[in-house]
Amino acid sequence: MAEAQTTQKRTSWPRFAKSNGKKACTVEGCKRPYRAKNYCYFHYKQWRQGELPHSRYRTCSKPECRVKTFKGGLCEKHHAETFKKDAA
Repeated sequence: MAEAQTTQKRTSWPRFAKSNGKKACTVEGCKRPYRAKNYCYFHYKQWRQGELPHSRYRTCSKPECRVKTFKGGLCEKHHAETFKKDAA
């Protein structure tokens, strides 16, 4: 008799590390195998969200502002403050 095959429903894609786990994440103190951009899965996710010092996008040049640049190296808020047009 033929056996009934059961299929498992996959809820998400597996998170495989590249290079069979031989290379480690480049974040200091992290020993997980790297996945992309020399970061492990968790640090790669933080990088994509702009939470690591070396961010995904160019960020505003003002101190402590981690927003994506708009014009002239400034975010939209700081650009508007710097180059504010006076209503005459």
